[in-house]
Amino acid sequence: MSIANKIKVVIEKSSWIRKMFEEGGRLRAQHGADKVFDFSLGNPNLPPPDQFNDVLRDTVDACGLGDHCYMPNTGYPEVCKCIADYLCTEQQAEVTEKEVIMTCGAAGALNVILKTLLDPGDEVLVPAPYFVEYNAYADNHGGVLKTVPTRPDFTLDLDAMAGAVTEKTKAVLINSPNNPTGQIYSGESLMALGQMLTEKGRAFNRTIYLLSDEPYRKIVYDGAVVPSIFRCYNESIIATSYSKDLSIPGERLGFIAVSPDATYKSDLMAGLTLANRILGFVNAPALMQRVVSCLQGVSVDMSEYARKRKLLCDGLAECGYEFITPPGAFYLFPKSPIPDDVEFVRALQEELILAVPGSGFGGPGHFRLAFCVDDATITNAMPGFRRAIEKFK
Repeated sequence: MSIANKIKVVIEKSSWIRKMFEEGGRLRAQHGADKVFDFSLGNPNLPPPDQFNDVLRDTVDACGLGDHCYMPNTGYPEVCKCIADYLCTEQQAEVTEKEVIMTCGAAGALNVILKTLLDPGDEVLVPAPYFVEYNAYADNHGGVLKTVPTRPDFTLDLDAMAGAVTEKTKAVLINSPNNPTGQIYSGESLMALGQMLTEKGRAFNRTIYLLSDEPYRKIVYDGAVVPSIFRCYNESIIATSYSKDLSIPGERLGFIAVSPDATYKSDLMAGLTLANRILGFVNAPALMQRVVSCLQGVSVDMSEYARKRKLLCDGLAECGYEFITPPGAFYLFPKSPIPDDVEFVRALQEELILAVPGSGFGGPGHFRLAFCVDDATITNAMPGFRRAIEKFK
C-alpha cells in the first residue's frame, strides 16, 4: 500500500461536488462546452469589484522591502484592527484586533479552530444538510462530526439539537446562509440555541462552543438579515472568508473572530495563534491582507445573484420542481421527484446537466444547484430540466 488506508477510503468516497465537476470536464470534451450545463461547483462567476483591482494595483506599487516577509501569526495588527472595527457594526459587539486572526480562507479558519478545541473523541454537532467537508475537518483533529436534522424548511430544530448534546459535545457548527440550502437561521432561533448551550454546558460542566461559518453572510436577498452570533451566545467563534463576497476564492484569505465575551478568550487566542502556525498555514497571504484591509464592507453586486436566483427559480417552478426559495447564498436545493436523488442526478446528467445529490450533504431526496453561473447556462438548461422531471411523472 503506497498511501494511508484512511486516505484511500476518503478518495474512494470522494466528494460528489468534485466528482460532478470532473465529470463536467469529460462531458465538455465530448459534447462541447456550450452543450453542458454545470451547476455543480460554488465558484463565483462575478468579477471582483472595481475597488479590488484598484487597491490591488496600489498595494503592489507600494510594496517595499519587508512587505512580503513573515509577520505575526495572527496577521498584520493594522489589518486585524480594520476588520475588528468593521465587525463592531456587523456583529454589534465591541470587537478589537486582539480577537481577530487572519487565516487561509474559511476552510483554514475552521481547521485552526477545531485543532485548538478538540480532544480525541470530542463531538461536533452540525445541522443537516451541511457542507460535506466538515466531516474531514472534524476528523483531521480527532473529532467526530454528528449530524442533527433540521425542519422541513431547513431551519434549526432546537429540540433535536438539544437531544443530540452529550458530555462529549465540544462545539456546534452552523453555516448561515447555508450551503447547500441557502437558509438563514433566525435571531430568535440562535438566541434559543445559545440559551440551550449555556444550560447544557452547566449540566455537563464544560464549555460548548458555537462556531459560525459565514462566507455567504453578505449574499442575501429580499432584505434578509444574518444575525450576530456574538449577540446570541458568549462562547462563539466566527470563521469566514472573502472568497464569495469579493469573488476571490483562489486568493485563500479569511479570518477568525472570537467573541469579546468568551470566558476563556486568552486561552483561545493563544491556541488559535499556535494552531495557525503548526498546521502549516503559518500566516495568511501578506499581499491579500493589505488589500482587504481597505475593502471592509465592499462586495460584488449581489443584485446579479438575485437576478440569477429568480431566473432559475422561475424556470424550475414552471417545470414542476418543488423547492424553498433560498434567502441567501447562491444555491438552490430542490426536492428530487423520486426518493433516490442519486438516480435523479444521473437522469439530469443524461441531459448534460450537472447537479450534486443531496445525499452528499446529508439531505437525501434533494439535489443542489449552484446558480453562480452565466445566464445562458440557466436558460439553456431548462428544456433538459423539463425532460428529466417528465421521465418520472
